[in-house]
Amino acid sequence: MKDGVATTWREVNLADVCDKMQTIDPRKSPEKSFNYIDVSSVSNLTYTIEATQELTGNEAPSRARRLVSKDDIIFATIRPTLMRIAQVPKHLDGEVCSTGYIVLKPSKLIEPRFLFYALFRPEFMDQMAELQSGASYPAVTDKQVLQHKIPLPPLEEQKRIVTKLDQAFTALNRARGHAEANLADAEELYRATIGQLFEDRASWHSEDLNKRVRFIDYRGKTPPKRETGVRLITAKNVRMGYIKKEPREFILESAYDDWMTRGFPQMGDVLFTTEAPLANVAELDTAEKVVIGQRLITMQTDSNEILPRFLKWSLLSPQMQQDIRDKGTGATVTGIKASLLKKIPLHIPPSFDDQDVISEKCEAAFALRDELTAQYETKLADLADLRQSLLQKAFSGRLT
Repeated sequence: MKDGVATTWREVNLADVCDKMQTIDPRKSPEKSFNYIDVSSVSNLTYTIEATQELTGNEAPSRARRLVSKDDIIFATIRPTLMRIAQVPKHLDGEVCSTGYIVLKPSKLIEPRFLFYALFRPEFMDQMAELQSGASYPAVTDKQVLQHKIPLPPLEEQKRIVTKLDQAFTALNRARGHAEANLADAEELYRATIGQLFEDRASWHSEDLNKRVRFIDYRGKTPPKRETGVRLITAKNVRMGYIKKEPREFILESAYDDWMTRGFPQMGDVLFTTEAPLANVAELDTAEKVVIGQRLITMQTDSNEILPRFLKWSLLSPQMQQDIRDKGTGATVTGIKASLLKKIPLHIPPSFDDQDVISEKCEAAFALRDELTAQYETKLADLADLRQSLLQKAFSGRLT
């Protein structure tokens, strides 16, 4: 052994263990149909080809040029699909993929599945991320991929490692699936609870939002940013139910009074994103001076009539979220005009105490969702770490 790796191992370029790619032009057979693997066909969760398009040569896009065979490994080289990896299954033998993939055709020197796992090594992932270039669609070139070096043991050792990794990754994928299902269940439980708390709203008194809520709208204005000063809160900070600390941006302290001419935000005010994304809602959680940026509307209430937190949970309820989206406009980015938002009905329960009780129960559901989400996300992170640890052992000759 040398540095933990058997001396029979050697280091090779991917080009040394892959045969030459084959190209094809489906447009030369206009009536013939084929399955097309485009840049979104590969799942970045299962790392399998989950969907293809059945096209004829007449319908073939210009990027449909690479022929794939059973057991080829395809690797997406263009962002945002960079690093999607899959092994071509038997039923897609002889089909066509996009030039957004490099097709790695395993030679007799390497087991296809060994090559598949080699691409998940941090060394490969990090190098590809570092090498990508280009303004519109950052990418790595075929040459750069093929020049990457991997450790290569004898074929029998490759087969043994693949068997071990297949077994381990099957168990890991099963555990990840359970954790992801639990994560989805926690979100569904939260949404269902909030929905139930507002299910009787049709019997409550209702008024247009602007009848009970003051709107402070700074949309369309872009304050000049500085390294320090008064904190700027933008739509990037407002999430569903809370304000995210990052990114931290500021404007000059001396510019605060001149800039905030439409009204001053106060602790407890409700912040609402008007687009990109639409209808994120959070309560301002600080008494410090802050500046409200673009794509945000600040909502203020008379707290003797409408509790600010009740307004927040009303806006976050599935029912009101749907009301808002029904009024949304825009083909590519859905948004809502302030004039339409002001006409959205706010449903108010019979007593002031009801607002408090409903808000309390919503916050309890939100806290439970957060607790469960943290648990399951930790589990997913642990599984990802274990996956990388197994790969590290496998490609250093230490997987027993």
